[in-house]
Amino acid sequence: MIMKEKATTSILLAGVGGQGILRASDLMAMALMEAGLDVKKSEVHGMAQRGGCVTSHVRFGKKVYSPIAKKGGVDILLSFEKLETLRYLNLLRPGARVIFSEEEIYPPSVNLGEADYPQDISAIVRKYFKRVKAIRAVELAEQAGNARTASTVMVGAVSKYINIQHDIWEKILNSAFPEKLAAVNRAAFNLGRNA
Repeated sequence: MIMKEKATTSILLAGVGGQGILRASDLMAMALMEAGLDVKKSEVHGMAQRGGCVTSHVRFGKKVYSPIAKKGGVDILLSFEKLETLRYLNLLRPGARVIFSEEEIYPPSVNLGEADYPQDISAIVRKYFKRVKAIRAVELAEQAGNARTASTVMVGAVSKYINIQHDIWEKILNSAFPEKLAAVNRAAFNLGRNA
C-alpha cells in the first residue's frame, strides 16, 4: 500500500464544477482523520459554477506540513473528467498512479466550436504512466441508483490504494449523507472500489 512507501502521500483530485470534487475530498479527509492520520487539504474552485476547473489536494501521513504537494510530488491523480487528467499530469511524480473517469465534459472553447475534444487521452496518459485505471464512474453511479453519486464511485476507486479499514469508509459515508442517501452512496463506493 502507498502509506508504507513514504511518510506523506499526496492525492490530487481534479475535475470541473458540479462533479463533486470538494465533497469527495471531504470524504477522503474525514476517513483519513478517523484512521488516526494527520491530514491537510487544499482546494481551488474559483470558476466552478461556470464549468471551470476544480482541484483539491489531500495529503496524509504521520505528520503533514503542507496542504499542497510540490510539482512532481503527487502520488495519485484522481480525475473526474478525461480532459482534466491531461491538465495535471505534470504535477505527478514518476511512477504515480492515475485514476480517471471516462466522463467527457466539453469546456467552453469546445462548446463554441473553437477546438475539438482530444480523442486519444487514455493513450497519452498511458504513454507516460504505467499505473492507469479508467473508470466509467457515471455508469457505475447509475447502477448504484443515482448518477449524482459518481464522485463517491471515484472515492471508492481510490480507496483501494489507501491503507485504511473498509469499516471506516462505511462509517464516514453513513455520517456524511442523510439516511436516505447513505445506502446509494455506500453502493456507489463499493462499485468504484471493485471496478
